[in-house]
Amino acid sequence: MKQSKTSWFERSVKRLKDLFHPVKDSAGHAAVGARYEDRFEGPPGAAHYIRGDVTIVVRDSTTGEETRWERHNLVVKDASILLAALVKDSSEPPFGIYALAMGTGDTGWDPMNPPAPTTNQRALYSEIARKTLTSTFIDAGGLPTALRTNVVDFTASFSEAEAVGPLVEMGLIGGNISTNLAVKNPVSPPNGPYNPLVDMTAFETLLNYLTFKVINKPANATLTITWRLTF
Repeated sequence: MKQSKTSWFERSVKRLKDLFHPVKDSAGHAAVGARYEDRFEGPPGAAHYIRGDVTIVVRDSTTGEETRWERHNLVVKDASILLAALVKDSSEPPFGIYALAMGTGDTGWDPMNPPAPTTNQRALYSEIARKTLTSTFIDAGGLPTALRTNVVDFTASFSEAEAVGPLVEMGLIGGNISTNLAVKNPVSPPNGPYNPLVDMTAFETLLNYLTFKVINKPANATLTITWRLTF
């Protein structure tokens, strides 16, 4: 008997189910490639996304011992506004991604289990340090390249005296950001009902955001973050 073809509607329903109830890997965790929070969805049938893979390294300056973590980020709503602005007019805003901000989270958070981020996030709750980023294109083999590719590594390094404290949040910021990192102009409140009518020319833009189990950075250690974005 001839089997009937799967309808467009059935395929769309399956795609939505896969998106909100992603497949599990062998360890029982949601497969990163299918997670909704890692994606910018494109037109129906397309799977356009921006994926962020974050590597965190704390290095003891005395012993040289390193502790490493790997995490995946969330692309927030304001990122689409900044990307649209950069495509429309390359002279304004002045920056794409410019700096990395580190923070200690909101009042009342359990630092061992901070809440998952949401796409409404517009700033860090309690920023304690920010640093400019270096960036480089990455080739298919995972190595730096002078050629333009769809993968970019953004790296920031904090010295022993910087970003000291119980870190639980971080984010990539840019747009109308001041090159004087002591000057901060985030959208307020950091998270709440999303207001799309905020004039972003008056504020810096948070593009990617991440919360994580507390990392206590002491004053005798350096901190290096590499944030790899795949477009």
